Amino acid sequence: MRSKVSTAVFLIGIIGENLNMKKQVEKTGKLSVRDLQAMLNKKAGMNIVHSLKEDNPTEVKQWIPTGSTWLDSIICRGKKTGLPVGKVIELAGEEATGKSYMAAQIAVNAQKMGITPVYLDSESSISPEFLEKMGCDLDDFLYVQAVSVEKTLELIEDLLKTGDQQFLFIWDSMALTPTTSDIEGDFNPQSSMAVKPRILSKGLSKLIIPIAQSQSTLLILNQLKLNIGADGNPKYMTQSQKFFTPGGKALAYAYSLRIWLTGSKAKDSFVYDDKGYRTGSLVKARLEKSRFGSQGRTCEFKILWGEETGVLDDESLFEALRDSPHLSTGAWNTLTFADGTEDKFRKDEWATKMQEEKFRNRIMELVDDEIVRKFDDRTGSASDFYDVEEAVGQ
Repeated sequence: MRSKVSTAVFLIGIIGENLNMKKQVEKTGKLSVRDLQAMLNKKAGMNIVHSLKEDNPTEVKQWIPTGSTWLDSIICRGKKTGLPVGKVIELAGEEATGKSYMAAQIAVNAQKMGITPVYLDSESSISPEFLEKMGCDLDDFLYVQAVSVEKTLELIEDLLKTGDQQFLFIWDSMALTPTTSDIEGDFNPQSSMAVKPRILSKGLSKLIIPIAQSQSTLLILNQLKLNIGADGNPKYMTQSQKFFTPGGKALAYAYSLRIWLTGSKAKDSFVYDDKGYRTGSLVKARLEKSRFGSQGRTCEFKILWGEETGVLDDESLFEALRDSPHLSTGAWNTLTFADGTEDKFRKDEWATKMQEEKFRNRIMELVDDEIVRKFDDRTGSASDFYDVEEAVGQ
């Protein structure tokens, strides 16, 4: 059996390292961590070995705002963030819950950060007019027809090799993207059963590290489908029991964040214009999985899809702070400032009040205190932050 010294010298000899390393081994009996890092990275031809103290590749250095301040405030424990750059994320929802609207808003916010959106469309539902209406710069936007799962994964891999450019890949939707065997085969689902999950599992396992190294992001839009084989009364099931997402169970391990959107058909859950036409709807977001200490947290916001588009962000903050001791609600609402002064207003004046700098700054302070810090400090009851019963359809 080789000694520690002879083993280190043997390794150096294999990869042709310089004499200085050999001398260090002969003198001290071992290589420094820094030299080992340089040696192994040279052999690999890329930076795969890191000093976590100096260069932590798992650390999220950037976050893309979602368009909802409330959602951004619950994603990561202890701070207001957004979607983590360098990770794979799932945004899944029932039909008509605003997945594509949110994705477009996220693309706009990514562009403001210098990140190029790549829209991988399998539904042929996106339009340049809609994107421009949302604020997208189409000169810095790649639109790709997602003709098959294999070609989509290959395209992502090719773009990740182009250099130092950051990309936001939006796959809309993975569920409707066929495999090559689907395209070339017949319409019998049995003929290609389980092919897509195997391809996706292999593909994402290849892409996770390149995505992190390039500081790009993969946002997968997916469908929430009813789990008709589940036992029990759906009224009392949790989201995880009642719904599943296409693509196979292995994908759950690839996601750093899973946001599930559910809607309601109740009349008061819609936004109406002056003539009574529907222009938006209420959406509930739940963190089905989070590697940032916030799994299970929920929030609500309304998404506009009429003449105006996007998240009704300011309005949702009123609901987010409804239980705050500094915002009393009723026929007249009262906001208490840090110095003890008060501002009384009616609910229909909220949007106007949020345009006032002092008022808005105080609301943002309360969002930080009530939604971010109290959860981080575990102040109050867990039911203030989680949907404890996790009941769906109630």
